[in-house]
Amino acid sequence: MTEPIIRVTDIAWGRIRSPDLDVQEEFLTDFGMVRAERTNNALYMRGTDPDHHIHVTELGEPGFISLAFNAASEEDLHKLAAEAETATEVQDIDEPGGGKRVTITEPNGYGIEVVWGIEQHAPLEVDRHPYNLSNVDKFARSGELWRKPQGPSHPKRIGHGVIGTPKLRESINWVRHHIGLVGTDEVYVEGDEEKVVASFNRIDAGSKFVDHHVFLFVHNENAGLNHISYEVPDFDDVVMGHEHLMAAEKYTHVWGLGRHVLGSQIYDYWKDPWDRVHEHWCDSDVLNADYGTKLVAAEEGFGSQWGEPAPMEFIGHVSP
Repeated sequence: MTEPIIRVTDIAWGRIRSPDLDVQEEFLTDFGMVRAERTNNALYMRGTDPDHHIHVTELGEPGFISLAFNAASEEDLHKLAAEAETATEVQDIDEPGGGKRVTITEPNGYGIEVVWGIEQHAPLEVDRHPYNLSNVDKFARSGELWRKPQGPSHPKRIGHGVIGTPKLRESINWVRHHIGLVGTDEVYVEGDEEKVVASFNRIDAGSKFVDHHVFLFVHNENAGLNHISYEVPDFDDVVMGHEHLMAAEKYTHVWGLGRHVLGSQIYDYWKDPWDRVHEHWCDSDVLNADYGTKLVAAEEGFGSQWGEPAPMEFIGHVSP
């Protein structure tokens, strides 16, 4: 296998378009994000971690634009610009948060922004109780009652993006060559290991442990965004967010609560007002190079350890 052009260090944000920034901001606020900045033409939302923003909405007809990933250095941006066939030049980002960017176009026509030098905020403090877990510390919360006010969840950071594609193998090879992701689990149709229908990919950080996946391609007759995913502090925060969005009585719940098999996250999925799916999750598997890449049958990999089965509305969903 040839060396990738560069190896990115993490996912940075997802970028979509919406015809009404007020409505989009209302959903994302109920989802638990906080406005970082807003211009006449775009909305930038952050989580509780220091990242300047983890979600960008541009004003316009509903659509999915791109996913952004952090480069290891400015030098890597110049390397990507020189060697990737669809790359822009290295550009100063004329948006809140600043920094520099190279944009490349993946096989389905969507942008992959590779960015460096984005400003950061001070983290937002989130008061979460420790758990009295008998196998860890039964007395972690000694004398302290578990009482939390109702309200939205507290997304920390963006965790991963998922794109549907009719060009699955081409897309997988492309993302590994251009930004250096490595395969975690390849999901195949049982009885035919050559027929891969989904590919979970993680950051290549060698011996350092990283999330089970940061990017997932799933086979679909149509290309588009399946979902964007955000980590929250703990199980109770996932449930709290679920209850808050349900109480609003204006958003569509897609799937959850449950615990995935691949990645093991406790999950909950919701649609925004233009049907883009956003996920809350906590407690992912973290892996390093020792894990390698596994082949997993679809009947096992797409299941839940507990919770309802994945609805077809989710499995086949793409937002162009």
